[in-house]
Amino acid sequence: MLCLLGDLMEKQFEIPNDVKVEIENFKIKVSGPKGFLERDFYSPLFRKDIIIKRINNKISISTESKNRKIKAMIGTIRAHVLNMFSGVKEGFEMKLKIVYMHFPFTVKVTGDEILVTNFLGEKTPRKTRVAGNCKVEIKGDEIVVTGISKEDVGETALNLERVTRIKSRDRRVFQDGIFMLK
Repeated sequence: MLCLLGDLMEKQFEIPNDVKVEIENFKIKVSGPKGFLERDFYSPLFRKDIIIKRINNKISISTESKNRKIKAMIGTIRAHVLNMFSGVKEGFEMKLKIVYMHFPFTVKVTGDEILVTNFLGEKTPRKTRVAGNCKVEIKGDEIVVTGISKEDVGETALNLERVTRIKSRDRRVFQDGIFMLK
């Protein structure tokens, strides 16, 4: 819900039934069936302008500022909190596809590190990291990244795609790599 009264801009949204929320200044802690997330929205740019509070079973984010960047930040904070709700309730999942035309390469997960060996016949394995508490499963030529934080799942998927980026060859010929699916 968006409320505009004079210079006051306020967005309110409900907290789902099976989710618990704690708010301390700009730090929001969300826990649910899948796990626990915590995020600090503090910024020295708008610390005096934005107010985050809990009213019964709703979260209210408001400002009296006329600055449009501060008003835009209210929508950003709301979107992040709603993503936190979705993450602790259902979780997030991204699928990636392993594609090779020239040299078959292997992908292995060891702890919080992912190794890509024999990519384009290279002797040295390429390494990347798993962000946050994501789980990476490799099923044949498909990689599934799951977790409760949308940012961590997206960052891990991007790290996998970025580690196999080809720079020195023609992309029309060398179409090898790891690519995100829809």
